[in-house]
Amino acid sequence: MNKLTALLVLCLMTPVSANAQDEVSKRDLAQELSRAFPQLEKSLKGTINQYQLSASLSDLPIQPKPQARTFMAAMSAANDTEIESRGLQQYTDELLELRLADPSMLARWQAGQSPLFAFEPEGAESEWQYIEAFDVDGNVHYLDIYDIPERPVLVVDTNNREELKAGLALMRDELKALQEQPKAQKIVRYSMMQSTQEPTEINTTILKKIQLKDDHEPWISGKAEVYAIVSGVSPDRDEPTIDLIEMPYLDYAEQSYPANQIMIFWQRYRWGAADIILMEQDDKTDYKELAQTILKAASDFLATIPDKEAQAYLIIPQMTSAIIALLPDDLFINDDDFVDVFYTIMKDTEYTDHSGAGNNAVADFAPLIIQKTE
Repeated sequence: MNKLTALLVLCLMTPVSANAQDEVSKRDLAQELSRAFPQLEKSLKGTINQYQLSASLSDLPIQPKPQARTFMAAMSAANDTEIESRGLQQYTDELLELRLADPSMLARWQAGQSPLFAFEPEGAESEWQYIEAFDVDGNVHYLDIYDIPERPVLVVDTNNREELKAGLALMRDELKALQEQPKAQKIVRYSMMQSTQEPTEINTTILKKIQLKDDHEPWISGKAEVYAIVSGVSPDRDEPTIDLIEMPYLDYAEQSYPANQIMIFWQRYRWGAADIILMEQDDKTDYKELAQTILKAASDFLATIPDKEAQAYLIIPQMTSAIIALLPDDLFINDDDFVDVFYTIMKDTEYTDHSGAGNNAVADFAPLIIQKTE
């Protein structure tokens, strides 16, 4: 019997009221884990290291004693709640983890310094007053939001990378479903100018390197999880083309990352122009609604332009600005999701030390032609 199966068996064996499951929170989990630390210490120190700063909650070796069953059931319920609140049931089965807050804490913790157990506060970051944490003796500590503590801190949190991966998969499926719905719209004349032959090469633009000046994250939030929304106009229909790009390497501000990542496939974009919006994964994002909002903003704007060929690629930055303006605050719990935007990236054009419009990101872009092979 594996650990997940054992956990499910324990949940079935232990009656936990619906109210108790609804009330479980990351604060509750942090407090209970601080009490269980003597039991968990050896396993955690073997799991959390310089290569991996986190451990899945379901992998924690909590012994199946009667007094532990209610906590384990609550932990499973909390994980399910986190997944369901984001609409990700079909895309992941586990989000909650225990994470060392910062790599600088690792040596002190491994050397035996007693850790604190914390959780990210509810609400917008601008409204946070402190970080609440528990020590192994049950005492409460109040930590500064932006000054990294010298004492090791283990954070009960969602696995942001797993959440973003699942969330972008949901958004891609939603965008595809919405754009595949029957439309009265006809194929535009622009498509007649395109070659009907299969292209022998693929024109792309790659992100050679990038650096952020501010990743918008308090220390308890850990690594930034940044992704890109590439926006433009379809080459054969008067409708937007939206692509979502994961950027899993972009962890910290003030560091240059040699990405060499393909950002734009030009066969998908009219006029050889597209915009790139950089976004930061936020806590409790409604990914389905976010996808609907992005597509609606772009589609509604294009509908206001009767002759798109007259303005050509000049309409793309206007469409992108409409997307940014329409992102509603209530989609996000935190309030710092938009990072920057690169307007009007052109095909066959190289950009060096190119600043985003918000002066928060600097990047190098270059054209790359990929030859098709058999």
